[in-house]
Amino acid sequence: MDALMQWLLDGDIAIRFQTMRDLLHADDARLQKRIMKEGWGKKYLDAQNADGSWGRGFYSPKWTSTHYTLLDLRNLAVPQDSRRLLASVDAILARHKGIDGGVNPAKQRMQSDVCVNGMLLNYACYFRADESRLRSIIDFLIANQLGDGGFNCESNRTDGVKHGSLHTTLSVLEGLREYRTNGYTYRIQVLEAMENRAIEFILMHQLFLSDRTGEIIDRKFLRFTYPFRWKYTILRALEYFRSIDYPYDTRMSRAIDEIGRKRNRLGSWNMQSKFTGAEHFAMEQAGQPSRWITLMALRVLGHYEYDISR
Repeated sequence: MDALMQWLLDGDIAIRFQTMRDLLHADDARLQKRIMKEGWGKKYLDAQNADGSWGRGFYSPKWTSTHYTLLDLRNLAVPQDSRRLLASVDAILARHKGIDGGVNPAKQRMQSDVCVNGMLLNYACYFRADESRLRSIIDFLIANQLGDGGFNCESNRTDGVKHGSLHTTLSVLEGLREYRTNGYTYRIQVLEAMENRAIEFILMHQLFLSDRTGEIIDRKFLRFTYPFRWKYTILRALEYFRSIDYPYDTRMSRAIDEIGRKRNRLGSWNMQSKFTGAEHFAMEQAGQPSRWITLMALRVLGHYEYDISR
């Protein structure tokens, strides 16, 4: 086993499990269960309030709220059959439905946030929430796809917003992946068509370029950071495409090359930046080699058969 793989396996139990599963193709359910009892997974669970929430509730404070903590736990790959975490999801679905059918933590806005609902669908389906409680969210998302195939969190709040956002579109696509992967069927044919249009929206932008000018939309899209939160990056987008086994498309090539060229002299990848705001704890430090970024980069480059030696 090479030194890089051993370095990954020496990391947190969640990194070890995903390295074994995705890079060494040795899925181990017993190892996965340990994520709830050791390391980062245990730290998240130890921060849970007595009522099953985190922080000050569903969406406050931002990164230590119930919403983002459940998203982090889902991305650690904790076991899907956790009754404890499903109960937290159920509490959100019971208490925070808006009049438009989406979940809505805001007091001052009647319209639910499309991006938040995409993220919620991601972890709610992962933890296998009852389909009947998700139907209004599905209806809400279907009603808010834009003509260009994308989604935008301002489209149902601000007049004149007609162009999709890569941030929101990817959050919705990740939610739809979990919905389909976990066997939900409500309006599935409509959702499959919606998913295809949203994928094309991202590919139309070659993952980070303006479809009108060909210029880079935002250089932050090229920076490697984790957790992603709601923010779009090319690494997160390619992780999504890998996760659904999407075939190589030439419009991915510049983004894939960008990942390949950022490999450091040690053979790993650095965490380039982190988002500001309170967090439960720091998994890794910006400016340092990152097991998270390295794991994801190797998954993506391996899936798309990129020669990392070049």
